[in-house]
Amino acid sequence: MQPRDLSDHVAYEAGRGIEEVARELGRDPSEFVKLASNENPHGPSPAAAVALRDAASSVSSYPKAAHADLTAAVADRWSVDDQQVWLANGGDGAIDYLHRATLEPGDTVRVPTPGFAYYGMSARYHHGEVREYAIEREDDFAQTAETVLDSYDDDRVVWVTSPHNPTGSTMPLAEIERLADETDDETLIVVDEAYGEFADRDSAVALIEGRDGYDARDDVAVLRTFSKAYGLAGVRLGYAIVPAEWGEAYARVNTPFAASELACRAGLAAMDDEEHVERTVETARESREHMRDAIDAHVWESEGNFVLVDVGNATAVAEEMQRRGVIVRDCSSFGLPACIRITCGTDEETERAVETVNDVLAELDLESEPDDDADADGETAVDPDPEAEVSDT
Repeated sequence: MQPRDLSDHVAYEAGRGIEEVARELGRDPSEFVKLASNENPHGPSPAAAVALRDAASSVSSYPKAAHADLTAAVADRWSVDDQQVWLANGGDGAIDYLHRATLEPGDTVRVPTPGFAYYGMSARYHHGEVREYAIEREDDFAQTAETVLDSYDDDRVVWVTSPHNPTGSTMPLAEIERLADETDDETLIVVDEAYGEFADRDSAVALIEGRDGYDARDDVAVLRTFSKAYGLAGVRLGYAIVPAEWGEAYARVNTPFAASELACRAGLAAMDDEEHVERTVETARESREHMRDAIDAHVWESEGNFVLVDVGNATAVAEEMQRRGVIVRDCSSFGLPACIRITCGTDEETERAVETVNDVLAELDLESEPDDDADADGETAVDPDPEAEVSDT
């Protein structure tokens, strides 16, 4: 017996860790700094770390109470009903739940390119067909409703990433509203706000709830995560906020106890540690500004905890920076072979990244090279090479 035909699927490959790189190069891990996976440079909230230790003795029990407590806390934070909060094992778990709740075999899902590979991966797992829309380098990766509508074709789900990974661009709420207005009534617009805490933008939850002058909608959902600003990537905790009409669907599509006891208790503590989040956001803001001012290459404006840098030859620069102890993201796997993505680190980490990339650029004497143009109609096949690397968070 064999599994079903998985030839159209690709394996997820996360960014490389310090230990892995150090082993490969025969070096001490302490020599390296990792700025490749958009992790929190300050680590988890100290309160969350305490909560994890305190909850360790209770992991023999299913997390029913903790799950309910965190759901209520998130609902209160966003002023929505508890049923509108779909907790999940990371943001990717919430992606799966939304696809389970929407997709019939053959339905199409529209995803951005460049973009987070798991949108398409999850859609295929749930027997959906994947189509792309292009976020163009020549437009400085600007995101508007027209960006999507140019290739839209009555898709069941449309994914908008705001702030967008790996570029850091955002889509204004008025544009998201227009997109929802001009797509079919049966199209769900999902706004992935994994990096939302770092952006000077209002959340698309306002569209769901009809706040700030917007009409309430039943065709928009929002994704959030505890991995970035809260520093809890390792415990895998995320959630979706859905329209009120969708609330009862969660019990029919989620896994039993969708988030662990440890994750829920850590999430509850992290939500109360506003000082940690404020410090993290301020660090990212200062780091972004410094890299834009100090790197000797074009750095796009970003509202995430990272910047995208045009270095001409991403692979050559990333490999040389890695040899010098700074691990960054080669964005060739995003379809941007001239670009690297650098996570916002501490002051010391950011300064080291700036000095290293400038030294490498000077020594390699690289000139910027244009990225390959995306297919204009957005209908190109997604992940055409099953062996190709796919982008991480």
